[in-house]
Amino acid sequence: MPRFAANLHYLFTELPFLDRFEAAAKAGFRGVEFQVPYDHPPAVLRERLDAHGLTMVLFDAPMGDWNAGDRGLACIPGREAEFRASLDAVIRYGHALACDTVHVMAGTLGVGADRERCERTYIDNQRHAGERLAAEGIAVVIEPINPKFGQVAQGAAYTTEGMHGYFLNTSDQAVRLLDAIAHPNVHLHLDCYHMQILEGHLADTLRAHVGRLRHLQIAGVPGRHEPDVGEIHYPYLFDLLDTLGYGGWVGCEYRPRGATRDGLGWGARYGLGGG
Repeated sequence: MPRFAANLHYLFTELPFLDRFEAAAKAGFRGVEFQVPYDHPPAVLRERLDAHGLTMVLFDAPMGDWNAGDRGLACIPGREAEFRASLDAVIRYGHALACDTVHVMAGTLGVGADRERCERTYIDNQRHAGERLAAEGIAVVIEPINPKFGQVAQGAAYTTEGMHGYFLNTSDQAVRLLDAIAHPNVHLHLDCYHMQILEGHLADTLRAHVGRLRHLQIAGVPGRHEPDVGEIHYPYLFDLLDTLGYGGWVGCEYRPRGATRDGLGWGARYGLGGG
């Protein structure tokens, strides 16, 4: 049975952020993820994890200046020193939260960007991150993200439908870049929501790449709501993951249509919902 983690930037947003840990545990989740831990002292987050018996399974490396349009730094020429310095925060939070996986975001391409130069920068930076974080027991994952949509009106800062101009978009591109990075500590992270919008063939993609897959996320399509809403038949995919022997976490990175607990009926089969 897949191991499900609640993304606390998406789920339980009817509560203050630090109260979402307790809500996730009461709903049956044993793991949590969220993109940006840096808004809170590590000790505060550690206390919430420990108090509710939760495992921190994923967070993002610093993305640069979000308000200025940054969505990661790895592919941005001229900011290599800033990117490498940002790994200090990854190590600090990774150790404090006992989290062994970090998503290192690529960044976005501006109009007229030299894609070949950006790709070279990306490969070098991800190889550096893989090497440096390997010594700290933290694995790097890269995720193809849908570039077609912008931020949701009135949505939380990190709950986007997509990132306009994002550099890394498809599973095939991600696998090609992993081959070029060629570091054993850099792995694949897939989100079924983005995959369905951009390429489909979810089952075939999972079969082809499960050996490189370290993290998976889910949401319904269209709308990015609960996984039982829309065109993806997730029970089939969850059974497939078991058949394939996938042992990583499945992050619930969806936008509930109402109160989070009310929409967890899809998870009753997997021990979620808390009754």
